[in-house]
Amino acid sequence: MSKEGVKILKEEGFEVDESGKLTSEVLAEKIKGYDGLIVRSGTKVLCQAIESADKLKVIGRAGVGLDNVELEAATEKGIIVMNSPEGNTVSTAEHAFALILSLLRNVPQAHQSVKEGKWEKKAFTGTELYHKTLGVIGFGRIGQRMTQYARAFDMEVLVYDPFISEEKVLQTGATLVEKEVLVKNADIITLHTPLTEETKGMIGKKELALMKPDAFLINCARGGLVDESALNETLSAGNLKGSALDVFEQEPPAGNPVVNHPNVVVTPHLGASTEEAQVRVAVDICRQVADYLKRGIITNAANLPSVSEKVLAVLQPYLDLCEKLGLFLVQVAGGRINEV
Repeated sequence: MSKEGVKILKEEGFEVDESGKLTSEVLAEKIKGYDGLIVRSGTKVLCQAIESADKLKVIGRAGVGLDNVELEAATEKGIIVMNSPEGNTVSTAEHAFALILSLLRNVPQAHQSVKEGKWEKKAFTGTELYHKTLGVIGFGRIGQRMTQYARAFDMEVLVYDPFISEEKVLQTGATLVEKEVLVKNADIITLHTPLTEETKGMIGKKELALMKPDAFLINCARGGLVDESALNETLSAGNLKGSALDVFEQEPPAGNPVVNHPNVVVTPHLGASTEEAQVRVAVDICRQVADYLKRGIITNAANLPSVSEKVLAVLQPYLDLCEKLGLFLVQVAGGRINEV
């Protein structure tokens, strides 16, 4: 955790105990007596740790993904789970776009070739982005920023996101389409969705077979969104031109054949790995945890509806009224209230 985030907690009067990456067993032993827990992606907060917690009120994830936290178990125990989704938006989008450029212009291979004393210009002829079609799957903060970058390169952008309105997409100059339409027509597909039961394996054999044979696939979101075995087979058969992966179903991806495929560019989950992003996510989550523990303000909760402090100020009179109405109903009801 960055010192800027820790400073916020200490200034709020909290006692802060900093530890490195902990196994789930060690965390389960250590968690007793703590009011709040802040983790990064490397520490898994499993049922064992949640059950052992006797005072825990909030779990904060410095970053976006919550697949390392047992959300259901935390919810059952009344523990708020928060993330900090805005802090690494720029970092992840920039890395995804860097991978696109590296893949299409053969930058890693050309770099290594020159390092080896070679000069193979013809061997590394690339592909332009100009007037190509980018398919963005997932139109959250990162997906929207990817659209901005693509438009700056004079690209057309297709978007698939079942939770976004057409109006919002049109405002960015992109076009909202169904997933199959995007997969069939995009020259480059980039994924920016969380890993859930619904999204796991969302790019599998079927989708890969629909893609253009000269298309490219980028995943800087979550391992597990792509069927890596099917991807390797598709690339080896010459039915896809290339792929760039920053995330994998198993990390590190030991023994994963797609990593060594000549048409694949890989990085070790670097999407959020910039100095600026690390500071932003730490500052954001530390402020959120402090706000909840000291003032009852809930922001970016994954297991409870939450609103910003500004919106809360507007809603507060209505919340007070609802509380008074509830007290009134308890007084006048003829028995136990089972439903409102």
